[in-house]
Amino acid sequence: MRRLAGVVVVVLVGAGVTGCGSDARALCGTIVDSTSYAEPATSRSDVSAKLPEFTGGCDWMGFAAVTGASESSTCRETPVKIAASQQENPNDNPVVGERIRKHRLGQVLPKALKLFDCPEEGKGSDVIGALRYLVKQMNAQRLPDSAHRIAVFSDLINNRGDLDVNKLDLSDAGRKRKIEELRQARLLPDLTGYEVVVHGFLRAKTSNPDRFPLLETFWREAFEASGAVSSDLL
Repeated sequence: MRRLAGVVVVVLVGAGVTGCGSDARALCGTIVDSTSYAEPATSRSDVSAKLPEFTGGCDWMGFAAVTGASESSTCRETPVKIAASQQENPNDNPVVGERIRKHRLGQVLPKALKLFDCPEEGKGSDVIGALRYLVKQMNAQRLPDSAHRIAVFSDLINNRGDLDVNKLDLSDAGRKRKIEELRQARLLPDLTGYEVVVHGFLRAKTSNPDRFPLLETFWREAFEASGAVSSDLL
């Protein structure tokens, strides 16, 4: 496991959804890559095996798909409000709260798996577009005193728009220049205070193996520049 940082910060931006019961869990989101990453059965197995455990620590879950045009994609799944609201459980009954929570937890994995079957929307993979779309959903629901976490099921081979990692200059200066270009163009997602975990990073490894560690460094630096407090590339 490779970590950019190990500190979880408190998010200080206003409230959105509110859960009943004991300590609030995290506000969460998941991204599923429907492009070449989706072809091996291993990718679907990863989501089925790893997403439920991730979701267990969440009170809310948003979704985004990586397609060739992720931000404008028609392939969408509505968020799941996992925690019972005050209206649903006015007496803060733990039995009622757990029953509602269990039911909604069961909705998360089927929604995520559907994103593997998105129709092709142009060639290539727009990973940062999916991150921007997901973060916009999550930032509209930000919760004080709660962690904000994203699980990304993708190889991170972004090759659409202003970022083609297969052609990227991965020298120190080249990485810094590209990240600054993306920042200036407002193409980096706002990951301030977020924890990010990526499953399937460079899974196919079809490019020059000498570039693998440099691509990892690029993404860690890009997540850091976007404000993420931690990033795991698995």
